[in-house]
Amino acid sequence: MKKTLLTLATGVALAGMTFAGTAIAQDYPSKPITVVVPFAAGGPTDTVARLVAEVMSQDLGQQVVIQNVGGAGGTLGAGQVATASNDGYTLLLHHIGMSTAPTLYRSLPYDPTVDFATIGLVTSVPMTLVARKDFEPSTMAELIAYVQAEGENITYAHAGIGSASQLCGMLFMDAVDAQMTTVPYQGSGPAMTDIIGGQVDLICDQTTNTTSQIQAGEVKAYGVTSAERLGNLPDLATTAEGGLELEIGVWHGLYAPAGTDAAIIARLETALQAALANETVISRFAELGTVPVAAAEATPAALTETLTSQIALWKGVIEAAGVYAD
Repeated sequence: MKKTLLTLATGVALAGMTFAGTAIAQDYPSKPITVVVPFAAGGPTDTVARLVAEVMSQDLGQQVVIQNVGGAGGTLGAGQVATASNDGYTLLLHHIGMSTAPTLYRSLPYDPTVDFATIGLVTSVPMTLVARKDFEPSTMAELIAYVQAEGENITYAHAGIGSASQLCGMLFMDAVDAQMTTVPYQGSGPAMTDIIGGQVDLICDQTTNTTSQIQAGEVKAYGVTSAERLGNLPDLATTAEGGLELEIGVWHGLYAPAGTDAAIIARLETALQAALANETVISRFAELGTVPVAAAEATPAALTETLTSQIALWKGVIEAAGVYAD
């Protein structure tokens, strides 16, 4: 009899939990949702976030608002979300830096694999090596030789510690076995402004931040870090074609604080997939040199797998370079 009563009580409890989850999914969202972008407005991750948020708003029936919380290579914004209420109204859209921070910052106040619930991958953006338009080298081969000869006389701009542009620069300098003088900025926008203005020499940044400048002839482009040429930049060779082994894509993912109800995560996953299937998003992404991930990758499982594997990959790269943010 005791066993029967226990089984009955357990069944009732589970049914109650299921009903509660269903009720949450039906009521959510009942107010605007904030997506924290841990970088300055106008940068590549901000561009991706705003395109996706606009369509997610339509699917969710509530406004999805972007909040830029820049600083410390994206860790300030990520840390803010890690400690936010797990009610589904504060989310994080972060790039590859989510996987490099645990090694770059040896006293990181959060654990990306513990303090966040994954929602899904968004896109993987190629990067381009570009320079001020009057920079001396004209081809990738000439650029490699010039960097090897001039080294620290060359200024390399990046968007801050832990930024994608810093990571790409690390890989580039490792590939050509030379060190340039790095110049950190508070975001990709200011860095690109100084590249165009001729104040610094070189940057490796996401196509979402460089395509329009390349097309307008405001910068000199040497190569794209994808396996194939891009449809919107057909004349720009891949880095491999130019003799440089540098293939890197800056993946972006959407997160919620750990402990967020599974029903809410499922609702956000559905809205994310709807946004990534939207023709306007697909078209705008194409103009920026990228594509949305497939529906099978815009899932918690896919993002969790990517995050875990990338943390392990970048741990080795960063430790070998001996570059830390603290």
